[in-house]
Amino acid sequence: MKKRALISVSDKNGLTEFAQFLEQNNYELISTGGTFKHLKEAGLNPIQIDEVTNFPEMLDGRVKTLHPKVHGGLLAVRDNEEHMKTVAEHEIGLIDMVIVNLYPFFENVNKNISLDEKVEFIDIGGPSMLRSAAKNFKSVAVITDVADYALVQQEISENGDSTIETRKKLAGKVFNLTSAYDAAISKMLLDEEYPTYLSASYKKVSDLRYGENPHQSAAYYVSTFENGAMKDFDILGGKELSFNNLRDMDLCWKVVNEFKDEMACCAVKHSTPCGVAIGTTALETYTKTFECDPVSIFGGIIGMNYKVDAATAEELNKTFLEIVMATDFDDDALEILRKKKNLRIIKIKNPVSDQHTWVKVDGGILVQDVDDQFSTDFKVVTDVQPTEEQKKALLFSQRVVKYVKSNAIVVSNGIQAFGIGGGQVNRIWATEQAISRAKEKFSGDLVLASDAFFPFRDVVDFCAQQGITAIVQPGGSVKDADSIAAANEHGIPMMFTGMRHFLH
Repeated sequence: MKKRALISVSDKNGLTEFAQFLEQNNYELISTGGTFKHLKEAGLNPIQIDEVTNFPEMLDGRVKTLHPKVHGGLLAVRDNEEHMKTVAEHEIGLIDMVIVNLYPFFENVNKNISLDEKVEFIDIGGPSMLRSAAKNFKSVAVITDVADYALVQQEISENGDSTIETRKKLAGKVFNLTSAYDAAISKMLLDEEYPTYLSASYKKVSDLRYGENPHQSAAYYVSTFENGAMKDFDILGGKELSFNNLRDMDLCWKVVNEFKDEMACCAVKHSTPCGVAIGTTALETYTKTFECDPVSIFGGIIGMNYKVDAATAEELNKTFLEIVMATDFDDDALEILRKKKNLRIIKIKNPVSDQHTWVKVDGGILVQDVDDQFSTDFKVVTDVQPTEEQKKALLFSQRVVKYVKSNAIVVSNGIQAFGIGGGQVNRIWATEQAISRAKEKFSGDLVLASDAFFPFRDVVDFCAQQGITAIVQPGGSVKDADSIAAANEHGIPMMFTGMRHFLH
């Protein structure tokens, strides 16, 4: 008795050869639409789905496989006498294999098309057939991935059928796919920031060599329902990216994107900015970034929100770097950078677009909207007023401090972040660290930004001792008055932003 395979795919790669193999191994092919035409043109002998259902395709193709003669043939349990009696009574032929791709919703959900057009890419019949076949995996093989043709073909050749272990795995792949597919649809339709169920729809790009450490395994996934800088970029040179590379790239690119109207460069090491600068030329901007911390930049990554020229590439090559990323590269710059065969050269194509951050905790996930707000409505709280130059410098420092681990302090001259102190358990330690680093490299006027309020006046007192000329902080401490009094005593202008920027 012939077995039957139902085939309906958009990805025709390898289909002809696999379908020929099935026919040669006593499978009857059932097909729909373009797949039927493709198989016929390849010299095969499929039958159309309406010959199985005895019901015409209708509603512009929305209804063609949603029929008892399809789903009965998929769901009938072969060793259940009542099931077999029922399918025989209703003349339902069993279906032993399903090969189905879904409508390309993932590929179209981010396109600039109307909601109605996107809705038309929501597949109903495909997921229904896949789920029916997957539920009955003890008897039905279900294939959603072209890469699985070879395994199934091998097992049929060797055993006359696929193994139960393989069918179980293939069924698992179905629900993995349909859950991501449904999650992407839900994301599009459900206008709720924090829905009852947290749906995730991400597709694996690659396995990574390892995670944060060599003994940890890792993989890289990208979203199916949103674009982003880390989703679609061009690798123009160098070896494969690592787990730590991708994390550092994400932070680095977010820092330079804070400076949308200026040329900005950021150096990152271990998910922490170690140098940030703005300038008027590509070379000047990178050179200033390098000067912020010539030690820590070694083995780090560089992000630039501008096109890299040959002169800048020559300077970049003087330092061991893991990654150089930018919006574009001159041909000459690429030729120079590619002389270092392991240097990853990354062209970023998409803007930063994250709307939420997820933090995994044991047994749960914390979700919050991204910290994309930025207060420029600074309030001067001291008797002495900051100069316009000091205000600009404080604004620069404040943009950087958002991306430094709390407790975070950034000391700058308004063009270069010379002192970055972060990840400390108290604010005075972060302040001491940042000022000390800054004064090693710069002897001029420096200003200081803090990601959160000062709980005591000790930070202001230390700033005065070290010659800091102006301070910006969120304010909001019960002891704000003490810090304001200290600033007044020392003649240091201080401004409050009213907005904290913790980053843990």
